[in-house]
Amino acid sequence: MKGTVIQFRRGRKTIHEKHFILDLGLKNKEEAGKLKGKEVVWKSPAGKEIKGKISGSHGNKGLVRAIFEKGLPGQSIGTEVEVK
Repeated sequence: MKGTVIQFRRGRKTIHEKHFILDLGLKNKEEAGKLKGKEVVWKSPAGKEIKGKISGSHGNKGLVRAIFEKGLPGQSIGTEVEVK
């Protein structure tokens, strides 16, 4: 399953560097909740892989939160991730 990196998880004044919001093309919160615990991999243009885990749903429209072992670079926003 493939998806897109949407944005950092953030508040008004804080940004969580390792937390990202992903769009996997799901319809609702229940579908997103079923993917909790799955592994996510982001591949850089240079070929490096950064792994993460889906930690839960985000909102009611099927977006998910993922926590990566290392923070992704800002250029990763809008790029593709793969769910294993």
